Amino acid sequence: MNRKTLVLPAVIGLIAPVLAACGGSDSGSSGGDAIVVGTTDRFTATKDAPAPVDPAYAYDVGTWNVLRQTVQTLMVQPKGEGEPVPEAAESCGFTDSGNERYACKLRSGLKFSNGDAITAADVKFSIDRALAIKADSGVFALLSTVDTVETQGDSEVIFHLKTADATFPYKLSTPVAGIVNPDDYEKDKLRDGFAVDGSGPYTLQAEVKNDEMVKAVFTKNPNYKGSLKVNNDKVEMVSFADPESMGTALDKGDVDLVSRGLTPEQIKKFTNATDGNVDVVELPGLEIRYLAFTTSAPTVKSKAVREAMAQIINRSEIVSKVYGSQAEALYSLVPASVTGHSNAFFNRYGDPSVTKAQSALSKAGITTPIKLTLHYTTDHYGTATKQEFELIQKQLNASGLFDIDIEGTKWDAFVPAERKGQYDVYGMGWFPDFPDADNFLAPFLDKDNFLKSPYVNGQIINTLIPQSRREADRITAAASLNQIQDIVARDVPLIPLWQGKQYVAARDDVTGTAYALNSSSTLQLWELGRGVSG
Repeated sequence: MNRKTLVLPAVIGLIAPVLAACGGSDSGSSGGDAIVVGTTDRFTATKDAPAPVDPAYAYDVGTWNVLRQTVQTLMVQPKGEGEPVPEAAESCGFTDSGNERYACKLRSGLKFSNGDAITAADVKFSIDRALAIKADSGVFALLSTVDTVETQGDSEVIFHLKTADATFPYKLSTPVAGIVNPDDYEKDKLRDGFAVDGSGPYTLQAEVKNDEMVKAVFTKNPNYKGSLKVNNDKVEMVSFADPESMGTALDKGDVDLVSRGLTPEQIKKFTNATDGNVDVVELPGLEIRYLAFTTSAPTVKSKAVREAMAQIINRSEIVSKVYGSQAEALYSLVPASVTGHSNAFFNRYGDPSVTKAQSALSKAGITTPIKLTLHYTTDHYGTATKQEFELIQKQLNASGLFDIDIEGTKWDAFVPAERKGQYDVYGMGWFPDFPDADNFLAPFLDKDNFLKSPYVNGQIINTLIPQSRREADRITAAASLNQIQDIVARDVPLIPLWQGKQYVAARDDVTGTAYALNSSSTLQLWELGRGVSG
């Protein structure tokens, strides 16, 4: 067949995939061999993180992609995006005008995969557990507005919130709000290892070697009762050591579909080839990359140092030389397609200027060149990350104002070091928990932020974030959200770099690829099926 690239456009405010060309969730068959999905995500249990797939701990796109298939939530983000819809719940909604009381009624007949009935008490247990454990991943902060959880009978759950939170329905669609069985999960302790038990569309069988899950086998859960239509009986997720071996497996037909982890060169190769049996789908994405600062560290404690870096870094050059058409420059933590976005950094700093950077450092009495080490992870965001940091190093050193070294570390060591404040400057990516501007700001800037950042701004925490969450109409919230972005550009606790697109490459007999990922890079394995190869 002729290889094709399917481009799914974004609309302003929300990302809306549009189905075209290779079929959607209603096409294909639920039978046949397992669909094999390749990933370069690594799933490792370590001394610092012994419970990587516990819903009360997991907080990265890879582990969430495991939990989304297996642990059911009250709400779910629909495949066409838009507002969350009930999943384990039959109905949910605010019951007051102030967005502080949120009530859900469970579907009748809900069961865990082992056949145990699910009640409102299990929902309360799961939410209370995540808040009580308060894992150092910071994922519990998604539930920070919850004051108490009340149950009425076996089927009604009422969330009493500390403050108004119009984004709360979205938060109930995230894995930290997943419903777990008290018989399998202790209330005050994380569950070590790779076992996951829930009521989602699949059960999980993990293949583990040397404390690393190398394969996850998802089998259709016969007890699942929810809003999702499951179009296959089994999916296997295989973890590859590098993009090259994963791409080779796709070419050979050992893997049916891959998404995250492909290099820019591989995406070009698969897109431009005119023969073979692999199709590429380009999807709107909300992934961002940024530099973060431990603002209490002596090397970057002076705001002038951070301002100078923001003034020198050339985002357009990073995009054009490393990522090409697969990314675009970003001048705020909030992506351009999300309601509430502003170009705060461009408005403040304009085009890259060594002269302006030098002026800022001179006024602050900073001696140059400033010696810094920029840290990045070698294996979590793809091999292009090294090229990106080499270019940032080159840009900063070429100014004569900095003496930059770079250091790459594997993800399983990078994360605990970052959380302990061992890096003065480091690169990170963010895949949103849900497509709202709040989720590109609060996780970095609110109390209990997941970066463990020493940067604190009382106006953001006490006034602007709560103010924005009171607005059910997110356009109305834009004024508060824009003010937060302006403060970030002024104080520079982080520097946004770029936002990326998403790509799925799949064998041409796999259907449902248009919805294999949502805008938050969540795998929706239930959408996949098998058709007929062209």
